[in-house]
Amino acid sequence: MTTSTTTALDGRTTAAPAPVTVLPVADGGRPIGAWVVGPDGAAFRPVVDLTLLGGAALAAAGAATVAIAVAVAAGRRRPDIGTVTMGPGGWVSVKRTALPPLRSGAPRPWWARALRTRRLVPQP
Repeated sequence: MTTSTTTALDGRTTAAPAPVTVLPVADGGRPIGAWVVGPDGAAFRPVVDLTLLGGAALAAAGAATVAIAVAVAAGRRRPDIGTVTMGPGGWVSVKRTALPPLRSGAPRPWWARALRTRRLVPQP
């Protein structure tokens, strides 16, 4: 930064900053920056639009939330049986449900291994 010196009437010299001119730049009424012109040259200083920046951050967070929700929904398995309802007297009804498909090659769940359960096999 360039400074200029001035001498007062009493003989003291003081250092003052050189004059700087600021020229605002607008795009249709919206400020986009300013040219700062001084003895060292000219430099453009852009304006940071916090509203636009906040909107972009909010849109990115919304897109990430939607992507996570879609991934979770796509990863869920459908239940093997249909709706289970309570019948009269408190018994469980699984009417109009198909038998679940047999999973012969699938690994046993962790809880079945932990409890050392045995697979139910229909007797002939």
